Amino acid sequence: MKKNTFLLLAAVLLASLAVRAQEERDRVITTAVPFLTVAADARAAGMGDQGVATSPDAFSQQWNPAKYVFLEYQNGLGISYTPYLSDIVNDIFLGNVNYAYRINERSAAAASLRYFSLGTIEIRDDIDQDPLLVNPNEMTFDLSYSLRLSETFSMAVGGRYLRSDLGLRDEQDLGAADSFGVDIAAFFQSDQLTFNSFDGLYRLGANISNIGPKMKYDDAGQENFIPTNLKLGGGFDFIFDVDNRLGTYVEFNKLLVPTPKDFNNDGEIDVEDAEEYNQIGAIEGIFKSFGDAPDGFSEELREVTWALGAEYKYREVFALRAGYFNESETKGSRKFFSVGSGFKYEIVNIDISYLFSTSNVPSPLEGTLRFGLTFNFGEEFVN
Repeated sequence: MKKNTFLLLAAVLLASLAVRAQEERDRVITTAVPFLTVAADARAAGMGDQGVATSPDAFSQQWNPAKYVFLEYQNGLGISYTPYLSDIVNDIFLGNVNYAYRINERSAAAASLRYFSLGTIEIRDDIDQDPLLVNPNEMTFDLSYSLRLSETFSMAVGGRYLRSDLGLRDEQDLGAADSFGVDIAAFFQSDQLTFNSFDGLYRLGANISNIGPKMKYDDAGQENFIPTNLKLGGGFDFIFDVDNRLGTYVEFNKLLVPTPKDFNNDGEIDVEDAEEYNQIGAIEGIFKSFGDAPDGFSEELREVTWALGAEYKYREVFALRAGYFNESETKGSRKFFSVGSGFKYEIVNIDISYLFSTSNVPSPLEGTLRFGLTFNFGEEFVN
């Protein structure tokens, strides 16, 4: 009898845990233009999709534009290409172009364009109808200005225009939407420190990105939060000698977007709950996002993703990279290892990276090679 009672209690407990896990999966935070959370350059992708506190490069716009005033060259041009769902189709990709200009010792400006093509889609009402071909796409155009406030500390502000054109124009489907976002970033890079057997320096970075109004595809449609995000990170470079350097990095990210929940307490997240969720304003949502998870602080922690990364450089001409990215199974379940390498030839840097998914949820970037080119030229600065 006691054994049967124990088994019954265990079954009830497992069932309740399964229901709770499903409820949490129903509370996955979704936003418009989610491609903004994908690493657009191969160097950051090779270190677990992180870059808020790594050494500066031309692609710093996405991660932390305050790093631009620590660039070693006056001009930096970066171009990258990321195939998407490459095992299934060949016309979905993320492209990225960045240009940074270091104005003087204290200031820098940058511009970037990100373009996400969703390929070609055929639309038809029946099988005999000639299809209408559409090319859904999303894009952003960014500008930023960074200022060095001391020898080791800088801040930056950035502005971003966002456009999402789903390319479906009939009465039932979504059309184009646009919005804008603002970034506020800070970066600290220490002076070189001397230890017993090596030198080193450390970096700290923070960026609140995509602060802006929600996107709406039509007058009657639902407004969608853009991916306002808080990045915090740190890193330390081990400088063994003039030829060998190892950078180690950690980064934490949290979407500053409210958690979907059962507002009317009827046991499920339904249309009425969606309508109430839709009434939350963009700025109000940022403040709510720190304490609105139904399961309290423990669920708030599960909404934080983290990444670890490392980069070894030999003579500044060859680099090896590795990283790991983790997201809670109930909040999206993105989990993957990544590796990458870089090669420098005169003014050109060539970067590649590769992703290995470790999640039960397939990654659209599984088995994808990402490519990047960086051109550094002009006056050289000593930081």
